[in-house]
Amino acid sequence: MNQIINARLRGQEGLFNIKWEHGLFSAVELQSSRVEGRHSPDDVIDAGGNLVIPPLVEPHIHLDAALTAGEPSWNLTGTLFEGIELWSKRKAIVTKEDTRSRALRTIRMLAAHGIQHVRTHVDVTEPGLGTLKAMLEVREEARELVDLQIVAFPQEGIESFSNGRSLMTEAVEMGVDVVGGIPHFENTRDQGVSSIHFLMDLAERHGRLVDVHCDETDDPHSRFLEVLAEVTRVKGMGAHVTASHTTAMGSYDNAYCFKLFRLLKQAELNFICCPTESIHLQGRYDNYPKRRGLTRVPELDHAGLNVCFAQDSIVDPWYPLGNGNILRILDAGLHICHMLGYQNLQRALDFVTDHSARTLSLGERYGIQVGRPANLVVMSAESDYEVLRSQACAQWSIRGGRVIMRRREKEIEWS
Repeated sequence: MNQIINARLRGQEGLFNIKWEHGLFSAVELQSSRVEGRHSPDDVIDAGGNLVIPPLVEPHIHLDAALTAGEPSWNLTGTLFEGIELWSKRKAIVTKEDTRSRALRTIRMLAAHGIQHVRTHVDVTEPGLGTLKAMLEVREEARELVDLQIVAFPQEGIESFSNGRSLMTEAVEMGVDVVGGIPHFENTRDQGVSSIHFLMDLAERHGRLVDVHCDETDDPHSRFLEVLAEVTRVKGMGAHVTASHTTAMGSYDNAYCFKLFRLLKQAELNFICCPTESIHLQGRYDNYPKRRGLTRVPELDHAGLNVCFAQDSIVDPWYPLGNGNILRILDAGLHICHMLGYQNLQRALDFVTDHSARTLSLGERYGIQVGRPANLVVMSAESDYEVLRSQACAQWSIRGGRVIMRRREKEIEWS
């Protein structure tokens, strides 16, 4: 197959004919009218007037921890910190094959929902970095299904963990794509600030992207985002830097946020919100009223900052559910963030496609345009609104001009 007919494209009127050759898009042409089924299924895909989009993107997940919930025990408090304690115990018995098997199973779950670009955080607070070695192999092994970016993630801290700096440096030299951090988990504020300066310098020296778990707490005094933003501004690295979670922003007072947003716009960094995980983990120390525990997604969006949604976890010590469907996250995120207004519904997919691609710095490797990689997904609905309303699914996933997934739905029969 090298052609799709009767395709709708986001933000454009009419139906389109999309062609590709040698793994690249060769034509995106407006049809004068709907083409009826005069082509063989072996020659063409008929989108039937449904939406055809660039692949869905998962910008923040932890594949190394996926599918480990309940091992060695379940997170009974539902808190971030018990999750970290449980993962510390689980990773003590992890093996290369265990990591590889779970990661590949999870990647297939993601790919089954039309995701072709994934950024995964991999815990590097582990002597020997065995888990990272396994994930570097997974990156190559899964290449036919997804492009995998790997983040060197210091789950137990950089300054607070023994040899944390050397482990981060070694991880970068081994070939990770992104430098991570977790300043709010360091033992002191001074260590948190120091960790940001260290990781930003490390990324700058090695030409890596940055993605920091930043202020993932309800504590309104956790203000490492301002430090990350200022260092980003000074270095001019905004397009390459991402602040993940920033849930403390939901607890900041408006006077402080007004000042903060001025800096955020100057820094021009990216933001990732993990709505299902954050609303599950945060607010655990509240009685009533309970905070939602999410960052200020609509405010970031309205300020012109790049913000997207992510799954974060699939069946691990922090989150017991998940099936790889990023549209489930989009639905929850728009609900939780009070973003079901008309304009947001018309552009809902921005938060799991274009915005996420920008966060991953995909550039000209992403998008349905002539000359770009022939990667796309055919949805089972005709617009952003209908995708969300009908809980649509990916029917076809094309990667490099090759079909990697086709979904055959059973029709309902009424008696």
